[in-house]
Amino acid sequence: MGERMTRRRVAMTISLPPEIAETYEKVAQQEAKNKSQLFRDMFLLYKTRTLEQEFYGLQRQGARLARKNGVLTEKDVKKIVFEGR
Repeated sequence: MGERMTRRRVAMTISLPPEIAETYEKVAQQEAKNKSQLFRDMFLLYKTRTLEQEFYGLQRQGARLARKNGVLTEKDVKKIVFEGR
């Protein structure tokens, strides 16, 4: 009985302009989700897109750096990777 129960949910309050709140409720009804589930889904989508944008940014940066250093083909990459082995 001395075990602590961990909370699985934390209640949060947000403020929205009335027109957004109305649209939010309509979307929740259309999706057959409660407002909490809709928010969780929206947040996970936001998080996924943010991570994708970060990944693609790093990919572009890496491609620029590779071009700058004359690494233009898969053959160039293999040469660098296996050079010291």
